[in-house]
Amino acid sequence: MATRLSRELIRQLPKVDLHCHLDGSLRVETILELAKERKVRLPTEDSAKLRRLLVQDNAASLVEYLKAFDVTLSVMQDYDALKRVAYELVADAAAENLVYLEVRYAPILHQREGMRLADIVEAVLDGLRQGEREFGVRWGLIICGMRMSEPKYTLLMAELCVMYKHRGVVAFDLAGAEANYPAAAHKEAFDLILKNNVNITIHAGEAYGPESIRQALHDCGAHRLGHAVRLKEDGDLLNYCADHRIPLEINLTSNLQTGAVKDLKFHPLRMYYDFGLRCCICTDNRLISGTTVTEELYRAHTELGFTLEEIKDLIVYALKSAFLHHREKVQLIQETLRRLKQIRLPDEPKVTGAAVADIPTEEFTKSHGG
Repeated sequence: MATRLSRELIRQLPKVDLHCHLDGSLRVETILELAKERKVRLPTEDSAKLRRLLVQDNAASLVEYLKAFDVTLSVMQDYDALKRVAYELVADAAAENLVYLEVRYAPILHQREGMRLADIVEAVLDGLRQGEREFGVRWGLIICGMRMSEPKYTLLMAELCVMYKHRGVVAFDLAGAEANYPAAAHKEAFDLILKNNVNITIHAGEAYGPESIRQALHDCGAHRLGHAVRLKEDGDLLNYCADHRIPLEINLTSNLQTGAVKDLKFHPLRMYYDFGLRCCICTDNRLISGTTVTEELYRAHTELGFTLEEIKDLIVYALKSAFLHHREKVQLIQETLRRLKQIRLPDEPKVTGAAVADIPTEEFTKSHGG
């Protein structure tokens, strides 16, 4: 590696997060305050101890990793709590210079106190809108079905997603424990989503093999893949994703924590990028994984040798993969390209070598259009 980049330089870059779970991205202080106000009993009331408990550095598997969500969900069961958490997520994104954020969650998990599904969606939308007004970060909301649920409940989430298609919801997802819960079992929900021209992203190839990815793509019609660590095991699928420009939502830290990879130095991101796959760096869960987009890109740099030019590529790939309308996407890409060109290494008179970031904005619009 020719030049070591600092976290601060990476923080200054305009960035994107396409895979961020609302219930995995709370502030510890907010959890404590919400729990006190709502008389929710937590494992500990000590901030440092709670953080150590929630950040899953030593999770043995994806199932173990997901247990931390029992704590966060316990304080996310009313309108004000959901609105606050969504608002604070936008504020945290703005603090590290995100220009676009896609937030996902499963409304069905927030009904313990009898809250109506429509109010659960409205609360999060309310918080996201307030955050955008104050901090300028654009966003999209993704509604999730849960793999472990009966298909009828996934269909219910799909119907909710369709209702809010033009009101802030940009896509549908299937999340949760992957092994023994095939995506194809929820095909009716995805058929409804596709008939209504809604975008689809699916967790696949994280805790299960290429068959999970095949189902996501060919049985459920996924436009993006969450994680896809095990895509490397099937050359045909890998080439299909490359040829059809299927974006991969890469989450380095959480992949290490869940055991999807044993060592970041051997994460397939480097191979995927070099092969030409469209890779997007994401957080997955800012609290549960103890990370930010800045940290994820920094780890790509320090562990996998990504240069500043390549990091800029990853940012542009994420922008191109955003579930935005075409004209909005082109405008955001143009704005971000201008900002990216202004950030250079101290001894670098001109940014060179980036596959996309060097293209003049007007030429990018003509040849790529987002």
